[in-house]
Amino acid sequence: MGFRGTVTDAPDFDASADAETLYNAMKGIGSDKEAILDLVTGRSSAQRQEIVQAYKSSYGKDLIDDLKYELTGNFERLIVSLMRPQAYHDAKEIHDAIKGAGTDEKCLIEVLASRNNQQIHDLVEAYKDAYGSDIEEDVTGETSGHFNKMLVVLLQGTRDEPGIVHADLIEEDAQVLFAAGEEQWGTEESIFIMLLGNRSFNHLQMVFDKYQEIAEKSVEDSIKSELSGDFERLMLAVVQCIRSVPMYFAKRLYKSMKGLGTQDNTLIRIMICRSEIDMLDIRECFRMCYEKSLYNMIKSVPYCLTHWSIIGYCSLAGEFFPEAAQLAYKMWETSAMTKVQLRPTIRPASDFDPADDAQNLRKAMKGFGTDEDVIIDIVANRSNEQRQEIRQAFKSILGRDLMKDLKSELSKNLERLIIGLMLTPAEFDAKMMRKAMEGAGTDEHALIEILVTRSNEEIHAMNAAYQDGYKKSMEEAIQSDTSGRFSQILTSLVQGAREQGPADWDRALVDAQELADACNEDSDDMEIKFMSILCTRSFPHLRRVFQEFVRCSNKDIEQIIKQEMSGDVKQAMYGIVRSVKNQPNYIAERLYKAMKCIGTDDRALIRIMVSRSEVDLFNIRKEFKETHDCSLHEFIQGDTSGDYRKTLLMLCGGQD
Repeated sequence: MGFRGTVTDAPDFDASADAETLYNAMKGIGSDKEAILDLVTGRSSAQRQEIVQAYKSSYGKDLIDDLKYELTGNFERLIVSLMRPQAYHDAKEIHDAIKGAGTDEKCLIEVLASRNNQQIHDLVEAYKDAYGSDIEEDVTGETSGHFNKMLVVLLQGTRDEPGIVHADLIEEDAQVLFAAGEEQWGTEESIFIMLLGNRSFNHLQMVFDKYQEIAEKSVEDSIKSELSGDFERLMLAVVQCIRSVPMYFAKRLYKSMKGLGTQDNTLIRIMICRSEIDMLDIRECFRMCYEKSLYNMIKSVPYCLTHWSIIGYCSLAGEFFPEAAQLAYKMWETSAMTKVQLRPTIRPASDFDPADDAQNLRKAMKGFGTDEDVIIDIVANRSNEQRQEIRQAFKSILGRDLMKDLKSELSKNLERLIIGLMLTPAEFDAKMMRKAMEGAGTDEHALIEILVTRSNEEIHAMNAAYQDGYKKSMEEAIQSDTSGRFSQILTSLVQGAREQGPADWDRALVDAQELADACNEDSDDMEIKFMSILCTRSFPHLRRVFQEFVRCSNKDIEQIIKQEMSGDVKQAMYGIVRSVKNQPNYIAERLYKAMKCIGTDDRALIRIMVSRSEVDLFNIRKEFKETHDCSLHEFIQGDTSGDYRKTLLMLCGGQD
C-alpha cells in the first residue's frame, strides 16, 4: 500500500525563508498565530526539523522555546509538538505519562501497543537522549504485574517483521493460546504476553482466525471475559492494533472527543503521529464506525483549524478505501464466526426459602417506616423465577398482594425499579412497550430497542402479557400509535416470526446482492427490500448477508443505512444491524445515551438493567468499559443517588 497520510513535503521548500516568516510572526507585542499555523501545518515533519536548524543558524535562538513563550494552552501544545521529531514527541508523551501526578496508563498503552519495531527503537534512543535515563527502568518503576511485563516486552521492539508468517506454527500458536486462556486462565498469562508481543501482525491475524475456530469466540472476547484493569486494556489494544492500526486509532479519536470535554492530549498525540502515516485510513475507519466524519466531529474542538489541516477535508460521500472495505468485511466475518457466551450478573440465590423471604418483606413494610435495605437485599439478590415464588408465597401465607404493598411503601425510581424486577420478563416487556406508546409522544427508541433484542419466544410471551394486561393486542397498539414504513417494520418484528437457525450461504449471497441492487432504487423500494430481509432472516444468516454485502457494494450496511435512510426507519434498521453485529455493544450504547446528558433517562436505565441482568449484563458491562473508557458502575455511581443507585449497582454486579 502506498502513502496513506494527509501531510506531505511542501513544494519549493525554503527552510531559511520559513524561519524568517516564523521569526517575524513572533516579533513585537503579540504573535501572528495564523501565519504560524499556516506554515507549521503546511510542512512535513522532516521539513520542520530543517526549519528548527535554520532558525537557530539565523537568529541564535531555539525555535521551540520561542513558540512556547509566544503561544498558550492547547494551541501551544499542538504547534510545539508538531515541531518535534516523532521519536522525541513519543518520548515526551511517555515521560509525561509516568513522571506527573499519577501514571497515565492509557497513554502508555496507546503509544507502545501501536508502534512498530523501528519506532520503538527510535523512541528508546530519543528518551535516553532527552531525559538521560532508561525508558524501561522508568516504566518498570511506575507499573506492576502482568501490565508491566507486557509493556517491557513491547519496549524491546523485537516483534517479527511484517510479512513473516510461520505457517507451521499458526495452529499450534492458536492451540497454545486456547490452552493458556479459555482452558486454564489465571496461570498462563505469560504465554499470551510472549506470543502477542513477539509474533508479526500478519502471523497473529491468522492465529486469531484459527483461535476463533477452536474457541468459537474471538480473542478479544476471551480477554474481556478473563482479564481486568490495565492489563486487559493493554492486551485489547495490542489485539486491536494487530487487527487494524487505523481502526484502533479511529476508536481512540472518537473516545477523545465524545462526552463532556475533549481529551486534548490524546487528540493532539494521534493527529500528529498519524498525519504522515495512515490518516486517510483512520478517516475512513472513523466514518465506518460512527455517525459522522472525523472532519465534522473535530470541528467542535476550539483549536480545530490546525487539525483540519492535518486531517485533510473528507466529505461523507464516496466509496471505502481498500483498507476500510477489507476491515468491514473482516468485522462481519468475525461476528459471524463468534459464539458469544452470554453472562448475567444476577443468578439464583442458594439456600432459597420463598416463605422466609415473604415474611421478611412483610416485616420490612409493616408499621411506621419502611426498611428499604431489606427489600433491596432480597429482591436484587434473587432470580426472577425465585421472585415469582416469593410473590406466590406472600399471597398464600399472608393473603396480601406483594406488588400492591411494594407500590404503597416505595416511591419514584426505586419503586419503578423494584416493581420491574418483581414482574415476569414478559409482563415487564409488555409494560415497557405500553409506557413507550402512552401519553404525549412516542418513545420510538424504546420500541426499537425492545423489539430488535428479543427472541421469538420472548416476543410471543410479551404479546400474550400485553393482551392479558391491557385487553388489546400489541400489534393494534403499535399500528394506532405509529405510521408509515416505521409502523410496518415494528409490526413485522412484533410477529415474532424471525427465521431461526444457521446461515444459508447460497441464500446469503442472493440476499446480499438484492440489498446491494436495492441501494440503486428509489428510497421507497429500497426500504421495502431492506425490511423484507432485515426483519425476517435469522441473526446468524444476516451476519453472512452483511459480510457479503461489503463484497457486492464496496460499502458497509451501516454506512448505507446512515446515508440513505432517515428518521425512525433509519433508527429501526440501524438498531437491527447493530443488534445483529454485537447485541451487548448495542445495548451498552443505549445505556450510555441514557446517562450521558444532563438529566438521566431513568425509564431506559431501568428497562435495560432489569431486562438484561439475568441475560447478558456482564457482557454489556465489558462492552461499555471498552467503548467509553469508563465502567458502567462508575456511570451509575455518578448519575444516580440513594437507594435507587444502590439497587442499580447491585444489579450491575461489579466495577470492572
